[in-house]
Amino acid sequence: MSAQMNPVLIIGGSGVVGSRAARALRRLQPALPITIGARDLARANALAKEIGGANAARIDLERQDLGLPADAAFSAVVVFLKDTSLNSMKYAQAKGIPYVAFSDFVFDIGPAVAHYIQKPGSAPILMLGHFLGGTVTLATLHFAREFQRLHSIEISAVFDEEDVGGPAAKGDMEHVAQSVPHPLMLKDGKFLWARGEEATRVFRGVDGTEWKGQAYPLLDVVSLAAATDAKTVRLDFAVRPTASRRPGQGLSHEVIIELVGERKDGTTGRVRHALTDDDVHSGMSARGAALAVERLLGLAGGPPVAPGLYHPEGLLDPVYVVERLKEFGTRVQRV
Repeated sequence: MSAQMNPVLIIGGSGVVGSRAARALRRLQPALPITIGARDLARANALAKEIGGANAARIDLERQDLGLPADAAFSAVVVFLKDTSLNSMKYAQAKGIPYVAFSDFVFDIGPAVAHYIQKPGSAPILMLGHFLGGTVTLATLHFAREFQRLHSIEISAVFDEEDVGGPAAKGDMEHVAQSVPHPLMLKDGKFLWARGEEATRVFRGVDGTEWKGQAYPLLDVVSLAAATDAKTVRLDFAVRPTASRRPGQGLSHEVIIELVGERKDGTTGRVRHALTDDDVHSGMSARGAALAVERLLGLAGGPPVAPGLYHPEGLLDPVYVVERLKEFGTRVQRV
């Protein structure tokens, strides 16, 4: 079925996350055609040759046709960079095909939402500006099933100092620093843009090490607040200095998901789950994006997705995502 589809256009496909997403999508769907959209055609062509069943195209985000031939046909458009023109979204809407926005923070989704409102029946629009491509939100919802009511969700992560991603990721971090220095969180049932010490939190890592994390304005906060009864939802990051790495230890990252709530037997309790991975964090991000594309096209989990505005938890089954992460090498444990 996938071999008969038009290619998935991955814009920013030769970058750090985009290239990994292309590889992950190829692993999930060996026959699915892929077009690597990039400015650097040499890198895009090399990646296309590596994964097979793919080609490359030069993309011009300044043009509404993206600089592509008039007869170009795709099954979806996935964007791994910040497209301030939204021409990539307009292109997908005009073609009536799924669109995935990977680089929109919680504070800058307004323009994309407005374009969806103008043409709500044109295409499925997935806002995927979530931590690690939506995988953490979905894992959280999977773990939350042991509670009948959640009180709080606290997510924390530790990254290596050298694990900062490529130019697009660095640009995203600069965008956050320059645009909105105060992250969004839900506290005691109210959304707020945290300031000062309120935007930091000390948490305990998988091995018991204490870290001071900084809250970050990703879409997980609003997704989890809408999908659960939790009155407190926050997401904090800490950076592990290279000097503190154990001898022989390579780059790795860990995510700790702490849930407090009322269990099904009526008691109140706290649980901690961890996702650990010996890959750089862009690996899990790419897998989340690949799983989302697979679902949008109807290649897993149900028929092709109808036009609408979506977050990942509205499309993907948390159990399915956690199982796929394990297959990719992510360790999932209760700690």
